[in-house]
Amino acid sequence: MFCPARTRTPSPAIQKRGAGAAWALGPSSRARRAARSIFGFIKVVFDRKGPNPVRWAQPREPSMIIGLTGKNASGKGEVAQVLREGGFHYLSLSDLLREELRRRKLEITRENLIQVGNEMRQTYGGGYLADRALQQIDVDKNYIVDSIRNPREVEVLRRLHNFKLVHVTAVPQVRFERIKSRAREGDPQTFAEFEALEAREAKSADPNTQQLEATGKLADAELENNATLDQLRGKVRDLIRQLSAETPRPSWDAYFMGIAKVVALRSNCLKRKVAAIIVRDRRIISTGYNGTPRGVKNCNEGGCPRCNSFGQSGVGLEECYCSHAEENSITQAAYHGVPIKGGILYTTFSPCLICTKMIINCGIVEVVYNSQYPMGEQPIALLQEAGIAVRQVELK
Repeated sequence: MFCPARTRTPSPAIQKRGAGAAWALGPSSRARRAARSIFGFIKVVFDRKGPNPVRWAQPREPSMIIGLTGKNASGKGEVAQVLREGGFHYLSLSDLLREELRRRKLEITRENLIQVGNEMRQTYGGGYLADRALQQIDVDKNYIVDSIRNPREVEVLRRLHNFKLVHVTAVPQVRFERIKSRAREGDPQTFAEFEALEAREAKSADPNTQQLEATGKLADAELENNATLDQLRGKVRDLIRQLSAETPRPSWDAYFMGIAKVVALRSNCLKRKVAAIIVRDRRIISTGYNGTPRGVKNCNEGGCPRCNSFGQSGVGLEECYCSHAEENSITQAAYHGVPIKGGILYTTFSPCLICTKMIINCGIVEVVYNSQYPMGEQPIALLQEAGIAVRQVELK
C-alpha cells in the first residue's frame, strides 16, 4: 500500500512533453495501476476456432481465484454460495455450456450439458471452456470458477498464479440422498442407477472429455461436505484463510523493481527505455524515466538529434538532449521539494558515470539495478568507493 508524503499533479504542459517522468510522488492512482500491471497482467496467446473464438487474451490477475470440482451433489453449489456471500464473483463453465445449448435451441438437461461439453472439448481442446472463462476475469476481485471437469481446464487456469483448485467431496450415500431430495427430472431413482451414472462420468478414454476423477486428483485442497450447511460454512471460511496465507507475494525488491519496469514504458527515448524510482521507508517518493527535458519536444518526435541519428551506443553522449532516468528521479524530487537523503534508488539499468556522481552527492544510500549498463563497471566501482551499497536484482 502506498502512503504519500506529498502528492502533486503536473501541469498539462508537463504531462504532454518532456520532463522524463512524472513527478515526485507519494503515489497516485497512476502509480498504483502501474504496480498492479507489472504483477497482474500476463499475456497469453490463444488461437482457437469455435463458436466464440479466442484470439488474444490478457487474463488479469484477481486477488484470489478458487476453482471448484467434484461429483454430482457433492455440494459445489453450496460452497460457491458461501463464497459469493463473502464477496467472490461467480463464474461457471457449465453456464458457458448452457449458453451454447440455448444457441442451439436444445433443452438444458444434465445429459445435454455433458454431451455438449464433451463435444466442445473434443473439437476445440480440453481447456477451451477455461480459456473462455479467463476473458471474464478482472483485476482486484476474488473469483469462483465452478464446474471444472477436465485436467486441461485446470492447466489453463493455473496460468493465474493465485488459482487454487478445491475438490468438494461427499460419500456416495449422502450425495444420493441429496439427489433424491431435490427431485430433479432425469436424476437417477435408485442407488444402482446412481452408481452406474457415476462410473460413466468419472473417467473416459478420451482425454478431452469430462474427467472428474483425474481432475479431482489435481486439487490443492479437499473440502469434505458430509454434514450440515453451518459446518460447511465454517470449513469454507477456514479454507479461504489457509489459501490466502499461501498466496505468494513479491518481495520488496521485486515489487519496486517491477514498478520501475512499468515506469520505463513511459520513456519517449528512441535508444533505450530506462526508469528509476527512489524509495524511502518502503514508500516511493520519486520516479523518473529517460527522455528530453521539460518543455522540449519528445525524443521520439525528433526532440533529440543524437538519438534520432541512431549513432553508436556510448558515443557522443555529450550531444544527447535526453536526461537519464536516475537524473530525472533526482531532479523531479528537487523540483517538488521532496527530500531523498537516505533513500534507495531502484533502476532498470545500472547508472552511467554522470548519474553515479549525482546519486553519490544527493545522499542515496543504496542502488539496486536490474540489468547492467554496457559501461557500468566504473560507475559501480565509484558507488562502492563512496560507501553506497550496490545490488543487482534481476526481474525478467
